Amino acid sequence: MAVVSVGLCTVDLVQRVASLPAPGEKVQSSSVELAAGGPAANAAVAVAALGGVARLSTVLGSHPLAQLAFGDLTACGVEVTDVLPYRVAPPAVSAVSVRESDGERTVVSHNAAGVAAVADVDLTGAGAVLLDGHHPELALRAARLARALGIPVVLDAGSWKPVLAELLPLVDVCACSSAFEAPADLTNPVVIRTAGADPVRWTAGGESGEVVVAPTDVRDTVGAGDVWHGAAALAVARLGAVPTAADVPAVIEFANRAAAVRIGHEGARSWVIPMRQLAS
Repeated sequence: MAVVSVGLCTVDLVQRVASLPAPGEKVQSSSVELAAGGPAANAAVAVAALGGVARLSTVLGSHPLAQLAFGDLTACGVEVTDVLPYRVAPPAVSAVSVRESDGERTVVSHNAAGVAAVADVDLTGAGAVLLDGHHPELALRAARLARALGIPVVLDAGSWKPVLAELLPLVDVCACSSAFEAPADLTNPVVIRTAGADPVRWTAGGESGEVVVAPTDVRDTVGAGDVWHGAAALAVARLGAVPTAADVPAVIEFANRAAAVRIGHEGARSWVIPMRQLAS
């Protein structure tokens, strides 16, 4: 079963620093990396590293930076579908600084706002669809098709976006942080709220609970939430159905373990090979 991720792909410039700069301050970095990023793309890399079939539907285009992202993703085992392959503008870019002492980071990014991506998404063989809410038209098309085909839809809610008002009713598993605020209570079949190192809380089928997060030596938090969502979507795909209350704790535990591997390794791709140990 494949996980089809639909949403944002960026090019991330990641630098490690001893301290995060204050306004007007210049600091020297100890390392520099360029890699594909963005919620949907990072999640797809996690799915592939965990032994799943990872397919990404996104916007890249023909700009040299887009080709860099495409090459990085394919090298990680992700099947990329670019719905606007002839777009000449550069892709979204994120500038990331990671503090060496604790892996905390700052991000300055330009997302997909203003990019109209209207295309069908191939869900052949999909066990789950993962959406990040970016590229709204693409997300809605994918969610509607998944609903028609009976494929579970997982949402990485992130921050509130206008499209979520229309998208949330099509979502089976809404995964968000404790800081996520929707205009109304979430009524999806499964709602999962992460809270960093605090327990992950969930509701499903009228039941609720929480899963403790194991202590982890934090080296790098970039993309950790995206990895969590990718692992959760893969766990849902392997179930072959929307998780029941009995299933949800195992889905969360698997995602927690994947995120722990990510934050325990410095660098954009250093975690990929260790992640494969969870696939066995």
